[in-house]
Amino acid sequence: MSASGLTTSRRGRPVVTGLGVVAPTGIGARQHWESVLAGKSGLGRITRFDAGGYPVRVAGEVSGFQANDEVPGRLVPQTDRFTHFALAATEAALDDAGADPADLPEYELAVVSTSSSGGTEFGQREMEQLYQNGSSWVSAYQSIAWFYAATTGQVSIRHGMRGPCGVLCCEQSGGLDALGQARRLLDTGSRLVVSGGTDASLCPYGLVAQLSTGELSTEDDPARAYLPFDASASGFVPGEGGAFLVVETAASAAERGASHYGELLGYAAGFDPPPGSDRPPVLASVIRRALADARLAPGEVDVVFADACGIPERDRIEARAITEVFGPGAVPVTAPKTLTGRLYAGGAALDTATALLALSAGVVPHTAGLGRPAPDCEIDLVLDRPRQTSPRTALVLARGYGGFTSALLVGAGDRKHLRK
Repeated sequence: MSASGLTTSRRGRPVVTGLGVVAPTGIGARQHWESVLAGKSGLGRITRFDAGGYPVRVAGEVSGFQANDEVPGRLVPQTDRFTHFALAATEAALDDAGADPADLPEYELAVVSTSSSGGTEFGQREMEQLYQNGSSWVSAYQSIAWFYAATTGQVSIRHGMRGPCGVLCCEQSGGLDALGQARRLLDTGSRLVVSGGTDASLCPYGLVAQLSTGELSTEDDPARAYLPFDASASGFVPGEGGAFLVVETAASAAERGASHYGELLGYAAGFDPPPGSDRPPVLASVIRRALADARLAPGEVDVVFADACGIPERDRIEARAITEVFGPGAVPVTAPKTLTGRLYAGGAALDTATALLALSAGVVPHTAGLGRPAPDCEIDLVLDRPRQTSPRTALVLARGYGGFTSALLVGAGDRKHLRK
């Protein structure tokens, strides 16, 4: 029984029937996947504003995204860029799934998103209006556009999805936590859930907020700025974008005649102890609980999509946890996010989409751009080129600032092609 009083016994297998991607590696799942396999980086010098006076000048921007082409015109001035990304990704995911919400019971359709930064760009613009021109110049939509739940509300309204709706704010882990919640909603009566996350905080206000962590790379060369598990690791590159997924019961998908990319097999979350504590980080125990939830043994996992922070100590902690559970070099580990930067709430959702594409294609994508793996990370990091190993099960890891830690296991489905 859940805290809400609803029965939580498993009603059916949760499967992913649609993917929508808006990322530095491409707009659309196909373009993103082609970039991943080719090792084509989306990192570059920041162009969305003059970053010359900031210590961080490299980021993963979504190039070529035109909100007026992707979002209904009236919504463009009412919402932030992170919601524009989400609306576009949701539209693509529903189209990819062949699902028209108008054909389904509206109260059985749910939305669960995640956000880390909210509408920072929108908020910055309205603060400028306030201080330069006065309060009468501030948009009435400021009251909702900045809010973390703005995306969930707009997606729900746009598609008439009137079932359970919510937002999770768990930094980098949020994408996995949202999918974990989507799985719970399927167990409590929902038939289809749109779930995922996007962030877009590449503006002065957003970048200043991120600088306070001290974890961003100040390397000016995009090819050297984000090197997780590498001897030259010096922090991570911020990025924008993310992914949304259509999750539904296998029975619902079969009823619609829809094939699926894969199944959400197991999920677990935890929180690290505070700095200075003598208790260990929770990642290893979270992985074990996710495996138990999926009823899988470590040897049944074919690939790990790492969190790959790029902070040497955090990389060592992650590598030790993977080694502790699976054994030294016992499972291939990859981090395609070196091509996008870390997307905050959008990162883990995009990693999950990438993992499902990898299972569908039967290939493990490589971690592009690394030169000298760190000697104290005893993991089988996939480098240089993709591996054709026909993986059937993938583990996705995410660790957020402050201690958020999540793990999600996905299994291969019966779908082998992308619509676009």
